[in-house]
Amino acid sequence: MKNIALDDVDHVDRAVLPLGTDYPDGHLLDWHEHRRAQFLYGATGVMVVDTADGTWTVPPARAVLIPAATPHRVRMLGVSTRSLYVEPAAVPWWPRRCTVVDVPPLLRELLLSASDFTADYSLAGREGALTTLLLHEIASLAPLPFHVGIPASGDLADLCRAYLAAPDVGVTNAEWAARASQSERSLTRRFRTETGESPAVWRARARLLAAVPLLRTASVTQVAGRLGYATPAAFTAAFTRAFGLPPSRFGTARTTSRT
Repeated sequence: MKNIALDDVDHVDRAVLPLGTDYPDGHLLDWHEHRRAQFLYGATGVMVVDTADGTWTVPPARAVLIPAATPHRVRMLGVSTRSLYVEPAAVPWWPRRCTVVDVPPLLRELLLSASDFTADYSLAGREGALTTLLLHEIASLAPLPFHVGIPASGDLADLCRAYLAAPDVGVTNAEWAARASQSERSLTRRFRTETGESPAVWRARARLLAAVPLLRTASVTQVAGRLGYATPAAFTAAFTRAFGLPPSRFGTARTTSRT
C-alpha cells in the first residue's frame, strides 16, 4: 500500500500493516500518535523525530522504532518511507523509547516487497511468511546512537529545542543560565540530573546530529565550517567518535579538501 492514510486501514485484522509514503522535501508531520507501534524506514532522505523526552535523527537508509501511543512529530527531508504499523501485542519486545537502527540489505528488500501488499493480504503463503520474517529481522537489530535526550523541565527543554533548531558553537553555559534565570552551577546540576550529561556535552552532540541533514546537500568541509569546527578533520574525528562512521558516509556531496 502506497500513499494511503493509516486511518483508512487501521481497522484491518492484520498484525502488521505495511505502508509506503512519499513526502515533499521539508514536510512536517506535526504532533500525533498511533495506536500501533511503528517501524519507520526512510528509503531516501533524512528524518528528524521529536518526542517529549528526546530527538532522534534518522540518516538515509536507516529506520526508527516508535512505540505505540507515543506522541511524536517527524520532519521529512527528501524522504520516501516504508513503514510497518504493528499491533502492540505482536511485539512485546518493542523498545519503550524511540530507537534508531540500521537496515541491512535483507530487511530493506523485505520492506520494499511488503509495501506492495494490499491491506487484507493473505496470511497464508508468501505474504504471511514475509511479514513474520520482517518482525524476526527487526527484533535482532541493535540501536544506533543518533539521539539526544530532552530534559523534563520546561525551561531546560525550551533551551534544548531552540539549540536543536539553530545550533551555535558560540552558545555558553553562562548564556543558558542567564536565560533560565539561575546560576551556571544550578543550571549544570539540574541539566545533569535530567539528562545524565553536562550542557556543554549535550550541545556538542546536538551539533553533530545537526550535521546529518546538512550532509545531504553540503560537503564535509562546508558542514564543518557551518557548525563551527576549526577544520574538516576536527569535525570528521568528532563525528566518527560519536556515531562510528565518518560524515562522508552520510551524504552525496564530497569534501572539498583533505580531512
